Amino acid sequence: MTEKFTALYDEHKKAGASFTDFGGWQMPLKYESELAEHHAVRNAAGLFDLSHMGEVWVTGPDAAAFLDYALAGKLSAVAVGKAKYSLICQEDGGIIDDLISYRRAEDKYLVVPNAGNAAVVAAALAERAANFDVTVEDVSAETSLIAVQGPNAEAILLTLVPADQHSLVTELKYYAAVEVGINGLDLLLARTGYTGEDGFEIYVPNGQASGLWDALLETGKGHGLIPAGLASRDSLRLEAGMPLYGNELSREGNPYAAGLGPVVSLAKESDFVGKAALAELKAAGAGSTTGRRLVGLKGLGRRAGRAHYPVLKDGNVVGEVTSGQPSPTLGYPVAMAYVDVEHSEVGTALDIDLRGKAEPFEVVALPFYKRQK
Repeated sequence: MTEKFTALYDEHKKAGASFTDFGGWQMPLKYESELAEHHAVRNAAGLFDLSHMGEVWVTGPDAAAFLDYALAGKLSAVAVGKAKYSLICQEDGGIIDDLISYRRAEDKYLVVPNAGNAAVVAAALAERAANFDVTVEDVSAETSLIAVQGPNAEAILLTLVPADQHSLVTELKYYAAVEVGINGLDLLLARTGYTGEDGFEIYVPNGQASGLWDALLETGKGHGLIPAGLASRDSLRLEAGMPLYGNELSREGNPYAAGLGPVVSLAKESDFVGKAALAELKAAGAGSTTGRRLVGLKGLGRRAGRAHYPVLKDGNVVGEVTSGQPSPTLGYPVAMAYVDVEHSEVGTALDIDLRGKAEPFEVVALPFYKRQK
């Protein structure tokens, strides 16, 4: 696989980042300490390069109807200026990707797929658009995405936004977006994120990404802002109970087992790709009365489970860990796992097989961590 580099790669090198491959991209894993970066986001603010994510514009008279057909959610019901979390599924109900779509006008949406799936999603959207009056434009290669996450995120943004636009930032709701001046540029600012904290994501052309990154770091110094890599992003999203494609979500899984049934709109009048299969899965009780379902596991000891470790009940395998590690915020191990439905109720005692030693865990409600409003 050819290595890809974001427009901020040199900035990360200068900051001493350690890199890792993620979906074919060379991305910063951490700078100095992933633990310090994790705590910075929980207590102050962290700055993330998310430029490996995809950006696909869907425009035209049929944009709303098309996305109702292409995705599992009802995108036509999203108000202009708002965003919706949804899924793009196969005909058999398997999940191709989870994504966020922003409605920017009556006939204009920005669809944001995950890094490793960006090209696949763009191609699937283009294929599904055949019978609709829409244009599907993949602008991922020319767009950078920078996130400021943490309780001080709003204060940091306000230092770079003109005073007469401050209310656009302070009044912006969760899962909404607005065009605003940031560091002298007119950019799309979204109040979304993947950390469980308040925060913003900024869409910026590649050529202006480095200048914005530096400006955010400089103005954020007084607010405790530090750059943060994928390691802390993963521990933050796990504490917040947010699924990761390739771990909790896959083409082999389905939305109901993953606890994402509410994301699927079987009630919308139009057909959509995967609707018949998903209706059958729901009727069969997938994820609620049959098969396995995704649960949260709280460690009762000190050792953490990791992805693919077996989950046990009375010594018998009843599931598999999808993500797991010690929680820096909570001080105990946490994990997400698919377990047999009969062992998925909150309070159920289970074990994780840690290389031959059974370590005690308990099923708990997700998320593990929820910020104080």
